[in-house]
Amino acid sequence: MTVSVHDVKIGDTKTDVIWKDLTRTQIVMYAGASGDYNPLHSDERYTVEVAGYPSVFSHGMLSMGASGRVVTDWFGAENVRYYGVRFVNQVWPGDALTATVSVTGIREEAGESLADLSIETVNQDGAPVVTGTAVVVLR
Repeated sequence: MTVSVHDVKIGDTKTDVIWKDLTRTQIVMYAGASGDYNPLHSDERYTVEVAGYPSVFSHGMLSMGASGRVVTDWFGAENVRYYGVRFVNQVWPGDALTATVSVTGIREEAGESLADLSIETVNQDGAPVVTGTAVVVLR
């Protein structure tokens, strides 16, 4: 995928719906794929009775990966130089998530044109669940 310095400008955004309804099955499938079998993500009884949460909840890395898909869909995975996030709120079964990526800067560094990006993923109530930044190469 090729996005050039002429294709984007500061202030450009891309918004995608990541999930319309995150299911427990998707959460458990991620546990299997990642090897993260923490019972907080799959054992309702443990999560409620022992840990004191209202229900099982998603892995932060599942939300991070899904949020990053908006960056890679726009600029291509091969062009990502940096991607980092902060987990702001938990993601629960049934949540609908929408990610928005914004171009916050365009610069030259070491002979490459780079775009600085901000990422915010919100739930169905508009509450942020993931915030972050990325840097991508513009070809």
